[in-house]
Amino acid sequence: MSRHETSPLAQSCGLPRSPEGEPVFPEPWAAEAFAMTVHLHAKGLFSWSEWAETLSVQLHKPGRAEDGSDYFDCWVAALSDLIVDNGIADAETILALQQSWQRAAEATPHGRPIELSNDPSR
Repeated sequence: MSRHETSPLAQSCGLPRSPEGEPVFPEPWAAEAFAMTVHLHAKGLFSWSEWAETLSVQLHKPGRAEDGSDYFDCWVAALSDLIVDNGIADAETILALQQSWQRAAEATPHGRPIELSNDPSR
């Protein structure tokens, strides 16, 4: 996708934007989740309507942060749901990988990059 082509995902409702209209990400992981979603959509693993519906379900769940600071948490939950629903991976595999990244983050010295190889259980 060229710089001038815009994925429908980039038009997602509630996506935080800069004054210039570009997506804004609070942390690098949010940008990576966005890029992964755009890539999987471009590969045809799910449709725009599937994405919009799944993200909407997450965004309308009770208990959301009033300030919208959990927007990308909802994004990742929606992406995880689509990955499971479309048989790309099962929920147990996703959970195990999330836990591995958490252990890696906890084992990584401050200021160093978090790498999955830092997980002491690997």
